[in-house]
Amino acid sequence: MLQVVTNKLGKIFKRLTVESDSHAYDRSLLVLVFTLMGIGLVIVASASMPEGIAISADPFQFLKRHLIYIILCLFVLAAVVSVPIDAWHKYTPLILLLSTLGLLAVLIVGTEVNGSLRWLRLGPLNLQPSEFAKLSVVLFIASYLIRRQKEVIDTIKGFIKPLAILALISMLLLLQPDLGSTVVIVVIMMGMLFIANARMISFVGIAVAMLSVIILLIVTSPYRMARVFGFLDPWADPFGRSYQLTQSLMAFGRGGWFGQGLGNSVQKLEYLPEAHTDFIMAILAEELGFIGVSIVIILEFVLVYKAFSIGKKALEKNLIFAGYVAIGIAIWFAFQTAVNIGAASGIAPTKGLTLPLISYGGSSLITIAIAVGLVLRIDFETRINSGQVRITKKNKKTKKLTSEAADDSTEKIKVENNE
Repeated sequence: MLQVVTNKLGKIFKRLTVESDSHAYDRSLLVLVFTLMGIGLVIVASASMPEGIAISADPFQFLKRHLIYIILCLFVLAAVVSVPIDAWHKYTPLILLLSTLGLLAVLIVGTEVNGSLRWLRLGPLNLQPSEFAKLSVVLFIASYLIRRQKEVIDTIKGFIKPLAILALISMLLLLQPDLGSTVVIVVIMMGMLFIANARMISFVGIAVAMLSVIILLIVTSPYRMARVFGFLDPWADPFGRSYQLTQSLMAFGRGGWFGQGLGNSVQKLEYLPEAHTDFIMAILAEELGFIGVSIVIILEFVLVYKAFSIGKKALEKNLIFAGYVAIGIAIWFAFQTAVNIGAASGIAPTKGLTLPLISYGGSSLITIAIAVGLVLRIDFETRINSGQVRITKKNKKTKKLTSEAADDSTEKIKVENNE
């Protein structure tokens, strides 16, 4: 199976290989993603063994599922890289509609887990539509900014449609309830509008209004207030509202500089709930220590930096949609990483958000694989547009087909036939 996946990926990415010193896509980004996936696979295997034994007497139950998700992600990544960005732009309204219908379907036929309706069961798979909603919001805002950026900059009218879409998606998420994903989507939208040079007065006013709404949602919800109080003083109730956080902090404390060694975590032995998902960083800290945590944080930061840099280059080449998509993905990864690590280490209130490419979770892995594929495709098209690379293709009659960017929106192709 792995050989089939490798061959398929090789064929896909070979199409993006050029006969020059430059590469048509950032190979270091691909290596970085595979490295994070590999680290995630190892830590998920270690963190999930006790729960696998408790559920089905199979210590590798979650490892097997996670490996299947990773293999599926590789195919998804290869497929996304093959699709032009213009196609994503064209079908953005349909993608947004499907993700919204998915959020609605969860409320009707969803599977309830731990008191929340967040999953759709499709045969052996559980899909979490809120993960796909994050990606659809990135695509929608990027598409909207192409058409209405002047209004966003000059008047508050430019905010009306994005706010209406945000209100609809947020309402569907809060009914699950899922405040964490709601906050991520709000940050993505506001971050992209800020990058688009939105009017500062309008931007600040809307940001303050949204922050007020989030605070109101927390104050009016007993379990959310309990999380906040547990975050402010975790040791006041270490076996009650702060149980997860205190167990996570103990895992960090036991890790020290170099950790207890891979597989030697004590907190994963039914002490720390969600050890292989939301709190996987705590297990990583306990087993690999400060050094291991630092390496993962640096890798995640480099991933965010590369996505943001690719988006900036695309904007410089006047590839507006592509540029804003890459920057939106960078904002998404950065905020979700910060919240996950912050919650596990006691810096931020506990929220159910995965650590990109590390945590167990099929929907999260697949959507992030799609996002990474988009960033790679954007990098490829930006390089083609700037004339940095040439694409070659051979067949019986044609030895070489050279493609060079003529301007910001068109390509001229020169065919040399040797008969």
